[in-house]
Amino acid sequence: MKVRHKVRAVLLDGDHLVFLRRGWPGAGPYWTTVGGSVEPDDADLEAALRREVMEEIGARIGPVTEALSVTEPGGATTVVEHYFLADLLDMRLDRRHGPELDSPDTGDFEPVRVALRVPAVTALDLQPTELAEYVLEHVSAWRAR
Repeated sequence: MKVRHKVRAVLLDGDHLVFLRRGWPGAGPYWTTVGGSVEPDDADLEAALRREVMEEIGARIGPVTEALSVTEPGGATTVVEHYFLADLLDMRLDRRHGPELDSPDTGDFEPVRVALRVPAVTALDLQPTELAEYVLEHVSAWRAR
């Protein structure tokens, strides 16, 4: 059995969260975290996370804490997604780069700020379900920091 690791960032930006709004023509949008696959050149999970955050939204992040992992068993490959909590230090969309930006197969993805409040998060189709549940459980604590 092959295992593929992915890294994802739950990004805090003051009193907001930063997610990606994803979509394809003819389908409704959904929201998810910034992130992607760990590449062979990545020194570790954190290095992969920092690379993905820069590629997808042109952002730098502060210290990271692993918060959640979700395992998706598959026939030939099991995918383990590692979710990290981090503060957004800055974001400049002109720094975005990488294959996702040029490939029509990845659909649209746009960074969006969402109020750090239960009703705002509940209103999203946040995927996967385990992420949505985790975020909703922690929104109040993150607001209190």
